[in-house]
Order: sequence, then C-alpha cells, then structure tokens
Amino acid sequence: MSEVVRALVRAIPLAFDRRVLLLVALPLLGAIVLWLVAAIAFGAPLTRALAAGIAHALAALGLEADPGVFATAGGAILAFVLITLVAGALALAAISVLAGSVFVRVVAERHYPTLEYKRGGTVAGGVLNALVAVALWIPMGLAVLPLLLFPLVGVPASLAAGAWLNQRLFRYDALAEHASADERERVIRGSRGRLFGLGLVLSPLTLIPIVNLVAPLYAGVAFTCLCLAELDALRRRAEGEGAR
Repeated sequence: MSEVVRALVRAIPLAFDRRVLLLVALPLLGAIVLWLVAAIAFGAPLTRALAAGIAHALAALGLEADPGVFATAGGAILAFVLITLVAGALALAAISVLAGSVFVRVVAERHYPTLEYKRGGTVAGGVLNALVAVALWIPMGLAVLPLLLFPLVGVPASLAAGAWLNQRLFRYDALAEHASADERERVIRGSRGRLFGLGLVLSPLTLIPIVNLVAPLYAGVAFTCLCLAELDALRRRAEGEGAR
C-alpha cells in the first residue's frame, strides 16, 4: 500500500494547481447543475417508484401490505443515492476525458520531468474508455442499489463498484501520453491490485453529496501519480534487466 499512500499524499498539493482548478471548473459546474436538475426532475417520481417497489417486496414477505413510512423513506433515500451516484459517475467521466492531459502535465512536471513520452493513447481512446466504463458501471450500480437497504452488505458493495469505476476511468488517460500501448497494458496488468486499492480509498467520497462532485479532481491527480510511478518503475526494471 506504500505506492497508494504516496500517490494520495502527492496528489494533495497538485490538486490545487491553478491549471487543474481552471480546467475542471466547467465540468464540475456542469455536474452540479446536472445533479440539481436530475434531483428536481426525477426525484419525486423515482422516489414513488422505488417506494412502491419496496412496499411490494415487503408485502411479498408478509411484513407490510401498504406503502408505509419505511417504504417511503427507503424510496427517498435510494432515489437520492441513485441520482447522486449517477451525477458523480458522469462528473468522473467528463473530468477523466477533459482534464486528463492537464493532470498528466502537472504530475509529470513535478515528479517525472525526464519520463519519455511514447503517446500510446489517443483522445478518441479516452472517450471510448469513459463510455465503456460508465456503461459497465450502470448495471453494477443498479444491482447494488437495493442492497443499500442492508448497509452491512450494500455499503461495501457500493464502495467496491465505485473503486472499479475510479480506476477504470482514470488509468487510460493517466498513461495515454507517456506509455506505449504495450506498456499501458503491462502497467494495468501488473498494478491491478494497487489501482483498485486506490479506487477503494477514494470511493467513499462518491457517497457524500456535493463532495462527490469535487472528488474527481483529487482522484484524477492521485491516479495519475500512481500510474506514472508504476510506468517509471516498469521502465527502470526493464533498464536494469537490459544492463545485465
């Protein structure tokens, strides 16, 4: 976990770099507006639909015949969480695509100024990666949603799904400029556990309203720190093996 901790520590001052703050302001503002619009437009009908579903499930278990207080409260909570998670996921996707190159530039200038650029990724590849990540995450989020009624199971499952989304979104753009396509695959394969671990540490931030719209900034820088560190280590090992 030392690499994960180092990435988290290094990301703190870099997340407040002027270039990072200026570039991510627009997607963050868009995500906040999206969250507010979705909450206003879909909050009430989604709450009613989820409350009815909960009441039906309880009735099937013989626990509650009508949409009572528990079903209504549960529907409201689940609707709020669902809208928040979707807004957070879209904010992550937008920032990974629009701000990825700035994250890379800020981290590389501070910690890896001599790391060679091999440009194995493209803007189109980053967009495709974000679309695939969100598309795969949506069924995960929907599957986890009912489990949130049972926090001991639902919260860990939600955090795991968020961790997967974090690392899946940011790893491509973090390596796109410096790594070749082959190096990117080797870094991802060799550091899969550390990438997921970093995502797991950052994942709780996605469950906090408003904070989850700012968290992508910190997450993007942290994943860039970790990925460039892994790429640098990979090349150093290759140089060492070549020297022998």
